[in-house]
Amino acid sequence: MYLAPPPDPASKPSDPPLPLGQTDGMTIETKSGSRQTSPTSARGMGLAGVRGLALALLTLPGAVLCFTLTLVSLALIPIGIGIVTTPYVLTGVRAFADARRVLAAQWCGVRIPSAYRPIPKDANPWTRTFGMLRDPATWRDLRWLPVDMTAGFVTALLPAVLLFYPLEGFAVAAGLWRVFTDAGGGTYWYAFVPVTGQASALVAGAVAVGFLFLAHFFTVRLLTVHFRLTGAMLAPSQGELAERVRVLTETRRDAVDTSAAELRRIERDLHDGAQARLVAMGMDLGTIEMLLDKDPEQAKQLLAQARRSSVDALAELRDLVRGIHPPVLAERGLGDAVRALALRLPIATEVEVDLVGRADAPVESAAYFAVSEVLTNAVKHSGADRIWIDLHHTEEMLRISVTDNGKGGAVAGAGSGLAGVERRLGTFDGVLAVSSPAGGPTMVTMEIPCALS
Repeated sequence: MYLAPPPDPASKPSDPPLPLGQTDGMTIETKSGSRQTSPTSARGMGLAGVRGLALALLTLPGAVLCFTLTLVSLALIPIGIGIVTTPYVLTGVRAFADARRVLAAQWCGVRIPSAYRPIPKDANPWTRTFGMLRDPATWRDLRWLPVDMTAGFVTALLPAVLLFYPLEGFAVAAGLWRVFTDAGGGTYWYAFVPVTGQASALVAGAVAVGFLFLAHFFTVRLLTVHFRLTGAMLAPSQGELAERVRVLTETRRDAVDTSAAELRRIERDLHDGAQARLVAMGMDLGTIEMLLDKDPEQAKQLLAQARRSSVDALAELRDLVRGIHPPVLAERGLGDAVRALALRLPIATEVEVDLVGRADAPVESAAYFAVSEVLTNAVKHSGADRIWIDLHHTEEMLRISVTDNGKGGAVAGAGSGLAGVERRLGTFDGVLAVSSPAGGPTMVTMEIPCALS
């Protein structure tokens, strides 16, 4: 989730603003590199106390509700109801966690990264449910909820207690203790002080001054502790970062292997196709040169054969260039390139395009060849008589769906053509989702994060 852009070094103020309206009270680093601590402002104390109280009042019921609904929804998965409800419940949990991330950044400057894996919006309930359950960030959220009900509630409430509890001590010193002792009898306690007379009430007032002194230094820090505890639970772990590095290493290796395979294919096609025809055409032209005076009729036949060879060689070169990077893709963009691809299919195909710009050339190329591979699979194996293609860009994501009314049963496992598409998209952090029940229809959804120019 986007929180806030990094500050522009060219426009950075001379002294960075502190959260909670503070101008002091925290250990800060000056331009010279020295560190200094100043008292906390009253405004910062008040904001921290009020915000801590608001957090405590919202944290406990919100965390309890999210945790309970999640447990119930997961328990209903075996009977099918949870397949439908779980994505909505987990989306609510993510919204609850993202709201805390925003507050942590805005109130205390604590940045908590959000690392949820994207799920196609038009994916079926099974794909959405198990896609979210396979996401490590989902289980971080679920581990955080019990902590937020207990330790999170306490750390959110402490700033308010430290700020507002002294008010009771001042009221006791002013004589409020008589109201309670006269009404109910017994001894009135403030903290560890038994109030039995005005002298002990003044002692309670002195204790309240001590609490206020502590609040002066620790109210803001305690609220920051709450958000740092939240960050420790919600931020990606080192293991997840290592997994991310592993995935990036694999996608980079796949990209290198794919490029090497493409280069070998181009060399093979040139050697076996256009190059062989050009060599044969050169030999024919040499023979024509020798026969031109001796046997003009034979020379004319060979000349016609050479012309046909040149036409075939030109067609093969054009096919080869189209396989490397189609001219229509470079000139007209992804939408028109996919339309041109659909026109060459033997199956009736409808194309819907909603793109307000163009993606980077490598992204367009990857998306084009991914669509081409999916369409090839549909033509060869689906038995469909109609195909629908939808391309649109929303929320910084290029989304492409290819649907056919064939027999279904397509899988993205190893050995299938869709596995190669998945590897191609993975180079750009793209994802592939396949919905293909037996009997059809089959929907293949591809997403690539990108911006349009």
